[in-house]
This record gives sequence, structure tokens and C-alpha cells, in this order.
Amino acid sequence: MSKLRLGVNIDHVATVRNARGASYPDPVRAAEMALAAGADGITAHLREDRRHISDADIDALVAITRRRGRPLNLEMAVTPEMEAIALAHRPHAACLVPERREEVTTEGGLNVVKGHNVITPLIGRLSAAGIRVSCFIDADPAQVAAAGSAGTAVVELHTGAYCDAVRERSPHAPALLEKLKAAAAQAAGLGLEVHAGHGIDYETVKPIAAIGELVELNIGHFLIGEAIFIGLGPAIQRMRALMDEARANSPGELAQVGQR
Repeated sequence: MSKLRLGVNIDHVATVRNARGASYPDPVRAAEMALAAGADGITAHLREDRRHISDADIDALVAITRRRGRPLNLEMAVTPEMEAIALAHRPHAACLVPERREEVTTEGGLNVVKGHNVITPLIGRLSAAGIRVSCFIDADPAQVAAAGSAGTAVVELHTGAYCDAVRERSPHAPALLEKLKAAAAQAAGLGLEVHAGHGIDYETVKPIAAIGELVELNIGHFLIGEAIFIGLGPAIQRMRALMDEARANSPGELAQVGQR
């Protein structure tokens, strides 16, 4: 199995900074440290209410990722404002995500079926500007098919339900993992590149990383939290090691992890 890329989301470094209205901790410094520790790229979500990442952060992140030759993945709502920002900055990638102002974090995937008539032309405009577009979706056959027909190059599967089920020792965890596997196979069959993210930690990463169709995992909140205790570099390096170990072992063995 090929090596799985790791994108590190540094949003919540900005959350801590903004809690005091200070200039530190600096999410751009965190991005530099993440790349030095082995991250393959950086993810940042510029929300409409600017609750964590700011416009100035995006300016700086575009600059450092280009200088380092690493991709910046801009998570963005499907709005004219965010489209204009993406077109002005032209990050390597833009991941279209649902966004509600009252939510604490992204809750569920983008409804590409319902929003197809708005999402499809947006994907076309971003793609024409040289931006690699992904849609963050639930592991649902209808959403995978809709994303493919909308013209996206990539889908990112929402792993939150599975990860929550594992942590809660829910009997539904194995079935949710199977849904992720089926969605990954379906997307790959449509010629889409397949990513995954949301809620992944050390306990849940290996069964997800063992899904052969996946090319990239995007992980943020857990790594930033773990960095409080062991440092950002060691947290990323341990996650990288678990991902690599998953790729070195058989999917059959790893599927059992989510059932314990």
C-alpha cells in the first residue's frame, strides 16, 4: 500500500490565541513546526465569523507553504465571500465544507445532493483557477455520486461518527467503519482521490489508515490537544508512525481494532 499523506489542521492554535486576543500562540509558527515534524501539508478553515483562523493567517500560511513547497488546504464554506478569498489567494487546494455559525465544529458532511446547482459551478470556477477542489462529505453513496457528478477532484470522508462510536465503545463502530470503506471504494471507482478526516485520534487512526483507497488524512484538534502534553512535533510523529504501521499491516487485522 502507498504511503498515506498527513495534513495537519492548525485552526485551534488560533482558537487559543483568540481566547486572549493576543498575538500568540501563532498558528503560522505551528504550521512551520508541523511541516518540520513530517506533516505533508497544512489545513486551515477560514470561517465566516473568523472565530479562529484570520485573513492575515491565510496570507501568511499561503506564503510559508509556497516557500516550503508544501500544499495549503483551505477549508471554506460555499459562499461568495469565501470564493473570492480562495480566488485571490489560490491555495493548492480548497475543501468545501458545511458551515453553521452556531456549531462548535463542523457537524456532518456537505450536502452535495441538495446543493448541487450551487456547488457545481463553484467547483468549476475554483478548478479553472488552478485550485484542487474537494468536498467534505458523509460516507453516503448518494453524496459520493453527487460529488463526482459535480466535478470535484477529491472527496474527504467525514470520519467523526466512526471515531465517536469507537470512543463510546458503541456496537455500531464496525458498521460505520464498513460504510467508510464502501464510500472510499465507490469514490475511487469514480476516479476521485479519497481523503478522510474529523475526530481521528491515536485509537481510531489505524483502522481508517488501513483503508487502501485513502490517499490523505487531515487531523487537527486531537494533535493540537496532544501537543499540550507532549509537544506538537512528537504528537505528529506518533500519528505519522501509526499511519505508517497501518499501511504496513493487513486491513483484515486492523479492522478488529475498531471492534474492541
